[in-house]
Amino acid sequence: MESVIVAIDGPSGTGKSSTSRAVAAELGLSYLDTGAQYRAITWWMLTNGIDVDDPGAVAAVCGKPVIESGTDPLAPAISVDGADAAGPIRTREVTSRVSAVSAVPEVRTRITELQRAIAAAAEKGIVVEGRDIGTTVLPGADVKIFLTASRRPVRPVAAAS
Repeated sequence: MESVIVAIDGPSGTGKSSTSRAVAAELGLSYLDTGAQYRAITWWMLTNGIDVDDPGAVAAVCGKPVIESGTDPLAPAISVDGADAAGPIRTREVTSRVSAVSAVPEVRTRITELQRAIAAAAEKGIVVEGRDIGTTVLPGADVKIFLTASRRPVRPVAAAS
């Protein structure tokens, strides 16, 4: 199979991560969780005492952390400055602050460049999931999917006897 880039976009809570990992694993492709990168830079900012409510302060240091994203769909990993950040980026504090950090144009530029480099380096291909992937980050992706889901509850199906 030729190298292929699959972009999976959509709002939060639609199953982008689960779907993307499953597709990548099934097709033998790499996988990239772009949201984890924004969480990682936010975690670094908070850990280093940067006022994330000050866009100028965030912009001034956003190039400092070394963010490395693992691309194994069965064991996605992320590190910042060599430290495993997979757990720390999922805290409430990071979750509540990531929007402020990701809204800074310099952060978006930095992370977008990182995402494009990872996608370009994927030898067999990659499934990249996150917001604005197919429109802004990888507009030339081979396959673009916009995933949505309804909010209505799903009723369990009764087992046959």
